[in-house]
Parts: sequence; structure tokens; C-alpha cells
Amino acid sequence: MNQTVGTVDKPLIDRTERASSVRRLLLLGGCLILIAAGLALFGHAYGGLALIVTFALAAVVGIIALFGLALGLVSIGSRADEGAAARSFLDGARQGAMFIDAKGRVVYSNSAYGRITGISAGPVHSLEQLLARHPEAAEDVYRLANIARGGGSAQRELRLNRALNGMSDQAHWYRVSVRPIRGPAGVLEAWQIADITGDRREEESSFRMLQNAIDYLDKAPAGFLATDADLRLSYVNATLANWLDIDLAGFDPCRIPLLDFLPETAASHFLSRCAALPRDQALSTDLDLVTRQGRVFPARIVLKTVEDASGRPALRAIVVAPGERSDASGGEGAEARFTRFFNSSPMAIASLDASRKIQRSNAAFRRLFGDAAADGEEAVVSALTEDSGERLSQRLEGSLNGEADIPPVDVTLKGEKPRSVRVYLSAMPDSGGFEDERAILYAVDITEQRSLEEQFAKSQKMQAIGNLAGGIAHDFNNVLTVITASVDFLMMNHRSGDPSFQDLLLIKQSANRAASLVRQLLAYSRRQTMRPRMLNLTDVIADLDLLLKRIAGDRTRLERRHARDLWPVMADIGQLEQVITNLVGNARDAMPDGGTITISTRNVDAEEAMAFGQAEMPRDDYVLVEVADTGTGMPPEVAERIFEPFFTTKEIGKGTGLGLSMVYGIIKQSNGFIYVDSTLGEGATFRIFLPRFVVEETHGANTNGNKDIIQPQAKMDLSGTATILLVEDEDYVRAGSVRALKMKGYDVHEADSGIEALEKLQELDGKVDLVVSDVVMPEMDGPTLLREMRKIRPDMKFIFVSGYAEEAFAKNLPEGESFGFLSKPFSQRDLAVTVKQMLDSKD
Repeated sequence: MNQTVGTVDKPLIDRTERASSVRRLLLLGGCLILIAAGLALFGHAYGGLALIVTFALAAVVGIIALFGLALGLVSIGSRADEGAAARSFLDGARQGAMFIDAKGRVVYSNSAYGRITGISAGPVHSLEQLLARHPEAAEDVYRLANIARGGGSAQRELRLNRALNGMSDQAHWYRVSVRPIRGPAGVLEAWQIADITGDRREEESSFRMLQNAIDYLDKAPAGFLATDADLRLSYVNATLANWLDIDLAGFDPCRIPLLDFLPETAASHFLSRCAALPRDQALSTDLDLVTRQGRVFPARIVLKTVEDASGRPALRAIVVAPGERSDASGGEGAEARFTRFFNSSPMAIASLDASRKIQRSNAAFRRLFGDAAADGEEAVVSALTEDSGERLSQRLEGSLNGEADIPPVDVTLKGEKPRSVRVYLSAMPDSGGFEDERAILYAVDITEQRSLEEQFAKSQKMQAIGNLAGGIAHDFNNVLTVITASVDFLMMNHRSGDPSFQDLLLIKQSANRAASLVRQLLAYSRRQTMRPRMLNLTDVIADLDLLLKRIAGDRTRLERRHARDLWPVMADIGQLEQVITNLVGNARDAMPDGGTITISTRNVDAEEAMAFGQAEMPRDDYVLVEVADTGTGMPPEVAERIFEPFFTTKEIGKGTGLGLSMVYGIIKQSNGFIYVDSTLGEGATFRIFLPRFVVEETHGANTNGNKDIIQPQAKMDLSGTATILLVEDEDYVRAGSVRALKMKGYDVHEADSGIEALEKLQELDGKVDLVVSDVVMPEMDGPTLLREMRKIRPDMKFIFVSGYAEEAFAKNLPEGESFGFLSKPFSQRDLAVTVKQMLDSKD
């Protein structure tokens, strides 16, 4: 409330220290006189004297006071005027103020309190009493009073339905505060009240104006955005949020990067243009945005660089959708569409003038050629290998001369990892407004395509060799089976002292050696018998430590490095040990002057596996085994053929060329991958990737119910009287097997095909205890024969004989089918043991 200039308001009520000081002074004087008079009245010996002394002292004090008043050394009521300035300030304050003592009495209230509360005369009520009458403020006032009585301070803003002074029926806002103060009469409660209705109405008006501005901005037909210096969105309006599928309710400023809404092909181009944009200068560009839902949203962006609060460059931009452009069907609209297609094309495109200077290029071209994309054709050629640069220059010369149908040229980009690029060139006519552009260059990165083609060709080659090796091994096994059986029969009729016994023993040893070579061929073609189980590679290699040290020799140092918590793998432990020993042996041979062989194992997750860049290896978790040496290394042409059967770099007679091919087959049959990394003169590193085995997702390795061959005891009784049906299409193999079984006392019936075997079974009325059958036969193979015989005799015991692994045919049988297995070539004893074990089994 405005006050009259030059006047000071009087307080509404003031019972402060001034009145109480006068009372204390009069009380003191009265007490002294009463004491002296009492002494005199009661006849005290010194009563009269005391009365005279009291009046004498009073007279002296009075005289001294008179001189002090005259000299200005003493003033009457000086203590009463202490704090007069503070009270004067409170008396004229715009906020209502009130002091309440401990008994709840109002000690002081200024005139503003009366104006705000409407009290001008009569009893002055405390603020607590006044506000308690208003239900909307009673609770807050009660809390303020409790805080004040507890010695604390607090403040509240209260909204009342009408003014306290009764001058308005409209809602009013008040700010009420309370705090304790210490005075001469003790601790008082200082209450203050201020009418803030005007301030609140101004705030509400400003808020409504701001809401209207935001509403206008949100409903504008264009999108608006702002970023910070790190290109994170600090503001987007509702229109743009709707276009980009941004939920404004969950929008957190300066958390979402603007680049999240740009495709990878356009991001680098956009950043380069923003970096080159001068301050306070606008840039208009057409590009595709990517919404939160992954949809493409073509737009034109007009952006400007500004400084943020820290002086760093930030962006302000307007985004216009294609449907909002008035010129979308005109020339500018066509140019905008072309610009968008040009910049978002995954193919690298650039135009060159007659002097081979690049006129313009898209983001894909700059991403492919790097800094060279900003210069002329010479810089592009310098980024290529020498022969590639010459080929490109020749083709470019033809396009600048206007030649048509220029064939594409494949070039190689230099770098740490060279990349293959296919370049297409086309000539531009001299007319048509394109005088500055004489040739168009298109480039496609075909590095991955080339890698896949090479991997596929290599895989096809290895598969063809594997099929050939497997076929040879199968036929050769039949021959070896006949030789082995015949030698066993001959050795039964010749004692060790017989001159022919040594020759027979040599034949058997040679047959066994040939059988070992056949097994290596089968390993390469992935048709050998495997017994996979869950393994920890650290334990497997640790158990081989002594053997590997003997293989490495005294001149070679063997080191092992194993990571902790290695994932388990599923593999055949015997075959895996053969892989490790073979690689260590090859590493030793590659270091004639000695060196170091390092065997290391570690886990490789899917992300790291992809970083190795092997296209044929699927994205998965692997356990990596590395066998590295410091030997002579291999040139690239040798490394490419290192896993081929019969390929060897060793001298004649020192290697068969089947060792690494066997390693390759074992790893492939274990669903793994093996690669070699070698540089001539710098050693070689073989990397084996075996898939991580997860126990919960696998239900055992042997799901077909086939029975493993158990090694017999030395004095096992191999004789028997059971009826056996032997099925074999090779006459000599069948004859040898029949003879061997009959020698053990069995009743043997033979058949040369599956159809004949079914006829024999019917002739015998199904009274057959065991069927021993080859797998690969004309007319009807072994698995088909088993299914047919199960229809007649569901409990029929069956043994398959094959040169291939049982997995090669077990997949054609019903799940859970039970059978025995005998691998070719086999001896008479192997056949007798397998038959005896199958007959003695309970299922």
C-alpha cells in the first residue's frame, strides 16, 4: 500500500520495553523510600539516620542528573529509545508484522498488519486466530504455529477464497512466515504476512503467454529442433516429435543424439557440412531421417549454428516435410528429390570435369575414398594400388573422350586391410547444362563379396576333395578288410617260428598302416567315428603336457597360456588330442634351429568372433585355441593349400600330407573352424574355433542309441551258438566274416543284399538272434533293412558294419534306435568281440 510522503505510520499496538522501563525506575525509588521510612517508624537506632542518608543520596543524584542534563551527558528515556529505528522500519513496512509473547498476547503489530487483515480498532487478533477461521488455510497455519513453538522457522504461501480485509470476494494469495526472536521480555514469535496476489496474477499471465507460444510452436506445420554442442537434442516441438515417433512425455533434454535419426550413409556427410558452416549462416539440405520405428522420413532441413551458454557451437533447425513444400512439384522439388537420392545412395558417386577434378560427390564416395574424395582424380588414383590406378586412369580417359559402354574395372584400395572396389564409368555429353561435368564415376565396395566368393570356392574345392577321399576310403576299407581277415586265417596255421610267419606279420602291419591312412582320409571327409563329450580344453591340454614336451624336443620351448573360466566344448577327446599333437609336431618341424611354441586358450564372444573377419564362421560364442610358433612361416600360396590331402612341403618320405587334412576334418566334424595366419620368415599361428557348449540346450551327444565297442578282457570267451544272419554285398568280405563266425561256433546264414536278407529271415521263421549288416548296399541299404526287420521282429538285435562313421547313417534311423557298430577294416577278433557283446547285452 502506498504511503504519504513525509509521514510515518503509527503501530497498531506497541507494548514493548519503553513502558516497562519507567515502571522499574519508579519501583526502585519507592522501595528505597519505604525501606528508610520503615526503619524510622519502627524506632530503629539508625532509622532516622538511614532516612536522612537516603534523602541525601537522592538529592546528590538529582543534582548530578541536572548537571548531566545541562551538559548533554545524560538523556531521559535513552534506554527506552533503543531500537527506535527498527520499530520505525517495521511501522512503515509493506508486510504485516506481529510479535506474540509466550502467553499468546500480541506485543506488537504494525499498521500494514491492520491494512492486510482489515483490523483498524478494537482488539487485535493474532494471525493464527485470523487464519484458523479459513478452512483452506487452517492446516498450514496450525503447522506454522507448532514449528514456531518448537523454536523453528517456516514459511507458507496460502490461497484464500476471499481477501482477509473483506475488500474483495476474489481469491487472494498470502505469504505467511514465522520465526522466533529474543527480546528483553524473553522469546517472542515474529509473524509476517504479505499479500502476493498481484505477483501471482502476473506469473499466471506470463505462464499463459508462454503456454500459448508453446502451443503455437507445437502446432506449427514445420518441425523445430535445438541441440547442444554435442549435437544432442535439447528441444523438439510436437510436430517433429510426431514425425520422428518421439514420445514427448518421456523426452529427456540433451540425452538423445541427433545422429540417431540420420542413416549411417548420411551421418558423416551431415557432420562435415555442419563443421564447415559459418556462424550465423543458414544451410538448407535435403536428406532422409530415420524415425524411432525405423521408417524413412524424407525432409528438408534449414539449420543454423549458434553459440550456447558456454560459447560452444550448437544447432537450431527447421524441418519441413515433403508434403508441406509449396514447390514440391516444381523444379526446386525435383532438385530436392535428386539431392536426397544422390546423398542417400549406398553406391559411391562422383562427377569429374575435363581436368579430372571432382565437382561433387556423395557421402558414400567420401566414406569409401576418404580424404582423396575432396581432391581430383589423381588423389583417387593415389589411394589405389599401382596396377589398379593404371587401369582406372585408362578407363577414365575413355569416358572423358565420350566413349560409350565402358566396361567396369575392379581396383584395390590401399590400407591396413586392402579393399576391393568395382568402378563403373559413364561419359556426360557436352550439352545440356552439364559443361562442368564430363564423366560420372560409380564405385561399389565388393570386398565382402570377394571374400565370400573365395571362401565358397575354397569350400567347394575342399568338399569335392573330401567326397573323393571318402569314396576312396570306403572302397579301400573293403579291400583292407579282406586282406586283414586272410592274414588272420594264415597266421592261425603258422607259428612264430615258421619262416612265413614274419612275412605274414609284415603284411598285417602294412595293412594296419594303410588302415591308419584311410582313417585320416575319413577324418578329412568328416566320415570317421566320433565319440563327442563335454570337455574343458585347459584340462585336455594340461594332460598332454608331458607328451607335447617330448614331441617339441629339447631345442624347442613349449609355453601354455590359458584364460580363466573357459567355456566347455563338445568334442571327441582322442581326436582333439590328435589335433593338438599334430599341430605341435608341425610347429617343431618349422623351427629347425629351435624356437618357441605357444599354446593358448581363451573365450571369444560373438562380437569378437566377427572381428576376425571370417565370412563362413557364424555369429556365436567360441572357445579359441591358438598354436603359434616362431619358425620359418609360409608364403600365401602355401597357406592356401595347407589343409589339402597329400599336399606337403616336406621332403619325400618325411610326410604323407594327411596330417593337417586330418586336423581340418576333425575340427569341421566337431562343428568348429580352423584358420592359419602366417608370414614367411615370421612363424605361423593356427587358430581353432570350437563352439561354446551350453549344457541346458543340449541333451547328450549320443541320441541315436548306438552302442560303443567295449575293449574285451584278455581271456574273454568269444565262442557262442547263436543264429546270426550276415548281410554283405562284397563276396570276399562276406566269406571271411562267415568263416570267422563259424569258427567260433555260431550258426551263420549269409545274404548279399537287403532283399535276400528279408527272404532268409522268412525262411528261418524269424528265428535269428542277431543280424550283422553292411550299411552301403545296392537295392536296399542297412538302415532300410533294419526298419523292415523291426516290423517282423521288433526286438531284433542289429550290428552295422561300415567304413563311415555311424553318424553318417544314424540320422536316417528313427530317434532312439538301438544298434551296435563295427568300423571297417576289422580283424576276426574285432568281429567276434562285437558280436559277443551285442548278444550278451540286455537290450
